[in-house]
Amino acid sequence: MIRLQDITKIYRTGAQVVRALDSVSLQIEAGSWVAIMGASGSGKSTMMNVLGCLDRADAGCYLLAGRDISDLSADELARVRNSELGFVFQSFNLLPHGTALDNVVLPLIYAGERDRRVRALAALERVGLAERAGHRPSELSGGQRQRVAIARALVTAPSVILADEPTGNLDSHTSDEILALFCDLHREGATIVMVTHELDVGQRAQRIIEFRDGRIVADQQTARARGLIAA
Repeated sequence: MIRLQDITKIYRTGAQVVRALDSVSLQIEAGSWVAIMGASGSGKSTMMNVLGCLDRADAGCYLLAGRDISDLSADELARVRNSELGFVFQSFNLLPHGTALDNVVLPLIYAGERDRRVRALAALERVGLAERAGHRPSELSGGQRQRVAIARALVTAPSVILADEPTGNLDSHTSDEILALFCDLHREGATIVMVTHELDVGQRAQRIIEFRDGRIVADQQTARARGLIAA
């Protein structure tokens, strides 16, 4: 599903040069769940931005579902983000004055899709929030807001779900509920790439890729993937 070859991203501040990503190569199979981990400044957020087509690498090749997207135009990248990638953020990124339904419909409007309301309601039902479709974010709990964000990510049937610290703003009980939902999505065949700094969250995935100083320093299966703990 994802193949990166020698991806490099450089930031310059005056005379200082920072290699946020330093010749990173990796492959993520369709239907897998990968956690990207590392300390602040390790390169994990830059990696997520590159994977999400929010930022361009300065060098290297990025294949998404067999398509080379390294040199696509800004408009082409926007279409890839809308159709191939579903985003879930730590801060939810919901429109405050729109209802849950309005927020989930939004990607379908950008894509010019039909039957938007029907598809958005189905996505909300999938995450257990159909009955809250008419509520604004301020009327929802943190866990419910994150479920709306997940429904928004699912509604276009993306190839990959990219989740950036999806439990970072949630209490432990609500985090467990959200992670259980991700487990369900993975069992149904979703490809998930999740950035997290919490090891217990990373262990829910099949594979943990650890970054340090812009490079991959560890890449290993989790106990869950090895069948040592229940899925």
